[in-house]
Amino acid sequence: MSPSSPAAPRPRRLKEMRPAEVAATLAADPRLILPVGTCEQHGPHMPLGADTLIVERLADDLSAEFQVLRAPTIEYGVNVVTARPSAGNASVRRKTLHRTLNDLADSWEAEGVREFVLLTAHQHDPHLEALETVVTATARVRVVNIFGLAFADLLEGQLEPMHGDEVDTSLLLYVAPESVNMSLAQDYTMSVDELRRYRRGWLRVPDTSPGSVGRPMLATADKGRQIYSRIRDRIRERIFLASDVAP
Repeated sequence: MSPSSPAAPRPRRLKEMRPAEVAATLAADPRLILPVGTCEQHGPHMPLGADTLIVERLADDLSAEFQVLRAPTIEYGVNVVTARPSAGNASVRRKTLHRTLNDLADSWEAEGVREFVLLTAHQHDPHLEALETVVTATARVRVVNIFGLAFADLLEGQLEPMHGDEVDTSLLLYVAPESVNMSLAQDYTMSVDELRRYRRGWLRVPDTSPGSVGRPMLATADKGRQIYSRIRDRIRERIFLASDVAP
């Protein structure tokens, strides 16, 4: 960047801002992005904060582009139960996450937030239910499960996102490549019925699985770039460019 070039817009991270700056940002745009992550194993090749790293990158990019306030990340979610213990796993109950989100939304709504954009990269049904049932007085709540999109045309070994898989691993290879050890990646497949029961919380990840479900060995950074671009573009179009929230 040359000395005369304007600085690139920075994310409007609430925790780095003073109260007057927050008030001015909300006066200009009363939306708040809230990333909701997990602290959960994604197989031996991935970090425990994989879901968190993905949604934090999205939140920062969207906040910088639209100059929308970005809340501190909620680092814990409702994890899938695994038959094999995994060091570092930390989960909260659905009602705990739900109450936390309700309490935070109540505080921020009183300070002028009129629309909440909850970003998550975790497809476990009890986790999503905690987000989707947040109650506010008048503010709009928009829950974005980034894996609700179709990616089959970008994948080789799967038709849809799973867990620590071709999608997750590709995204991390693009967003945070230093956090992935591909020499430890192992594929593990489930039937359609097993995958459905797993997502609903009716099936533990079995001992025979390395923790990941899907085909992480097929992941590449270029796939991650394409997947990330699709996610970001869709959120831009459907949430930020099309929003009708009133100041």
